[in-house]
Amino acid sequence: MKRRTFLKSTAAISTLAVVSPNFAFANEDKNSFGITKTPRKFQVTNSYEFDMSNEATQLWVPLPKDESYHKVVSFKYDGNFTEAKIVKNPYDTRVLYVKWDNKDVKPKLDIDFAVIMQERTTDFSKATSNTDYPTDVKEYLKGTKHIPVTPKLTNYANDIVKNAKTPLEKARAIYDWTVSTMYRDESVIGCGIGDAQKSIEDKIYGGKCTDISSVFVCLLRNAGIPAKETFGIRVGQSKISNACGKADEKGFADITGAQHCRAEFYIDGLGWVPCDPADVAKVKLAEKLANDDKKLASVKDYFFGSWEMNWSAFNSARDFILEPKPTQYPLNMLGYPYAEVGEDAKDYYNPKTFIYKYTSQEVL
Repeated sequence: MKRRTFLKSTAAISTLAVVSPNFAFANEDKNSFGITKTPRKFQVTNSYEFDMSNEATQLWVPLPKDESYHKVVSFKYDGNFTEAKIVKNPYDTRVLYVKWDNKDVKPKLDIDFAVIMQERTTDFSKATSNTDYPTDVKEYLKGTKHIPVTPKLTNYANDIVKNAKTPLEKARAIYDWTVSTMYRDESVIGCGIGDAQKSIEDKIYGGKCTDISSVFVCLLRNAGIPAKETFGIRVGQSKISNACGKADEKGFADITGAQHCRAEFYIDGLGWVPCDPADVAKVKLAEKLANDDKKLASVKDYFFGSWEMNWSAFNSARDFILEPKPTQYPLNMLGYPYAEVGEDAKDYYNPKTFIYKYTSQEVL
């Protein structure tokens, strides 16, 4: 058995930093949901198992981001692989690439990581109207296959924001349109495809989190505001609603199907602003809330500028080519693990096609 850990591999440490958290708090006041900025720590276990094959088996696993609000404090992986390495992909996406090419081995992999995080909130008073964005931010003004920038979509976005004067006012107008127009459709598989152009132009307003977040991001980009989806996974109990994450009384959760897509937009003076229009729709449906319900209004206001951090972020990659280059490309998104056996891609929406499991334990 070959074994790799971040603590034993210099290359791995340089690819994904393992650091001690250093959070600074403005205050510990609770908001209307009882959420504070007190840090929360989660230990996540991720395991994979494939059938034996005469062909090579390859796996790409999205790794947790390391941000000011979201610190990776430990990471290790082991298994009977032939090759394993941490690779930086487009959109600053960190991926664990694993390969098995021994036909006499039943491929197995185990991953463990711990993340400590705190609520993200925004002080909107610091916003400016400057649109001279940094070079790395301008990347998120560009169109991709699933979130294009076109004259037709730009006209659509401009019609939504026509009465707004500042970038922040435009972002709020697009957010209000998204949460009032889009709705959660439980018949959609997984997190959805996130084909924003089709959703907008064909008026397909139902979808899951990727669909809703992608429409939001697409409209923002077409209005000249940098924006991105951020893919990740729910890891623990929400104080807002069980629809936004749940665990047992000891903080344990089976999170295999808990992938969730959020969104961010960039405003000068604020940096990246967290949003979650998809969970507004999810809470509304799960709790059967009317449009004029006070809780729904609170959820809507909270998710414009805040993230409850019971969720681990992975990346913001869309329509990109994985490294090493797989048989099938480009990849729509990487919120789920991606695997190929020979030239056949496995269905990441169906863990039974290659057995994988995520569990999470909140460290109280």
